[in-house]
Amino acid sequence: MKMIVDFLDETGLVMEDDITSLESLLNYAAEQMKVEGGSEVSVTFVGNERIQEINHEYRQKDVPTDVLSFPMEEPGEGEIEISGGDLPRVLGDIIISIPKTKEQAEEYGHSFMRELGFLAIHGFLHLLGYDHETEADEKEMFSLQKDILDGYGLTR
Repeated sequence: MKMIVDFLDETGLVMEDDITSLESLLNYAAEQMKVEGGSEVSVTFVGNERIQEINHEYRQKDVPTDVLSFPMEEPGEGEIEISGGDLPRVLGDIIISIPKTKEQAEEYGHSFMRELGFLAIHGFLHLLGYDHETEADEKEMFSLQKDILDGYGLTR
């Protein structure tokens, strides 16, 4: 069973083929990371202004960024964890700035889809609890990103 990926394109700039490819890539990543089938993730494509608002509200950083992740498996203060045998695993939300994606693809000299895939996998790994706060954590997370992207065939 595949992972359920819900897409919302607030920009109207992402082609249907890119969304289909991204869904396939995320399902490949879920398989590689041994995520249960039927798990859910949402991916929202936004502009720089919107991602800056979200970044400011949740991270107190008043600048646009390329990707943000909001894991659902880490209850916040005052939240109650809900669990049950029949409930799907809800991993959380990935928010990607499409203008930043285009800018970075050009800057790094690779395709829009390669950069979009990189950002989606980066966000996905954050949803699974990976981070890059320490050198060791960064090495582990970035190695996983590279392995997933290379394994899928989305290379630089």
